[in-house]
Amino acid sequence: MKVQVIDLKKQNMKIWEELSPRIEGLFQESRFILGKEVEEFERNFASYCGTKFAVAVNSGTSALLLSLLAHGVGKGDEVITVPFTFIATVEAIVFSGAKPVFVDIDAKTMTIDVGKIEQAITPRTKAIIPVHLYGEVCDMNPLREIAGKYNLSLIEDACQAHGAEYLPRAKKAGSMGDCGCFSFYPSKNLSAWGEGGMVTTDDEEIAEKVKMLRDHGSGKKYYHKMIGLNCRMETLQGLVLNCKLKYLDEWNERRRAIARQYTEAFQNIDAICLPFSPSYSRGVYHLYVIRTSERDELKNFLQEKGVGTGLHYPLPLHLQDSLRYLGYQEGAFPVSERTAREIISLPLYPEMEEVEVKYVIDSIKEFFR
Repeated sequence: MKVQVIDLKKQNMKIWEELSPRIEGLFQESRFILGKEVEEFERNFASYCGTKFAVAVNSGTSALLLSLLAHGVGKGDEVITVPFTFIATVEAIVFSGAKPVFVDIDAKTMTIDVGKIEQAITPRTKAIIPVHLYGEVCDMNPLREIAGKYNLSLIEDACQAHGAEYLPRAKKAGSMGDCGCFSFYPSKNLSAWGEGGMVTTDDEEIAEKVKMLRDHGSGKKYYHKMIGLNCRMETLQGLVLNCKLKYLDEWNERRRAIARQYTEAFQNIDAICLPFSPSYSRGVYHLYVIRTSERDELKNFLQEKGVGTGLHYPLPLHLQDSLRYLGYQEGAFPVSERTAREIISLPLYPEMEEVEVKYVIDSIKEFFR
């Protein structure tokens, strides 16, 4: 048997009959950028997240960058985040003109260690970007307290957390900071047929700034209030995402069900550190990531058995060649470094069949026997 780490085709084929007539109409009308389909998706996604506004852009990276720019982050500023995340989080900081400042992750949750943030704050600190990694939300109450205490912008990187909930506030990811940033990359829980992103906010002024920034700084065609970028969402992506949105909760529940099967099956294997879901988070398992000191051997074994896996992420950002200029050395963030050596992502997607789940479980049990 072969089990892919994710199978995009299965999900897309399920909604093809629903989408195909609308796609044909879209192409007959030759409407390709923004438009009513994107506006409808913005309204529905804002309602889903529980925010007043949502602004669609062309990627999660753009969502992060435009959120920073809309909050006035620029040259000479510092932005605090973690070294254990996808590089897009930090690329946005760098391209805003600011300097990334790292704090380590918590050993259990693999999200930002809130207790280490204040010691990283300087007079130049302008914002904090907590990353809701693998579909689990960060502990937002203390993060909001710190941001308020030091008058910092709080920008949620929710690119892996569509529909995840922070239970103490009964709020969804992307609705608790000054902005929430989402990616609709094809492998995400809510995925486009290409690239896509979203900025959510309750601040009308920020929403309007992001709208202008995504469209060359223009509020009206050919009249430019600021220097912007071309970060507009394609009409097709708005159409696809709006269709998929109504299935998101159902798909997330299926992810949770598969995750429970994995957790129950592996809980007595001492060599595995299972994903930890803190009491404040109702996660959506964008990825099911275990940790083991035998990671590379397990990966090779599963590959021979036909089971796909992923490494999210094998090298922390402070050790990447592109960010060496920041001056961090190996050992600076030991939890992130150790985690990067041990993580392995198992197959998990809503359309995964029970026989495939069982095969993955049996294969992993066979390796550890």
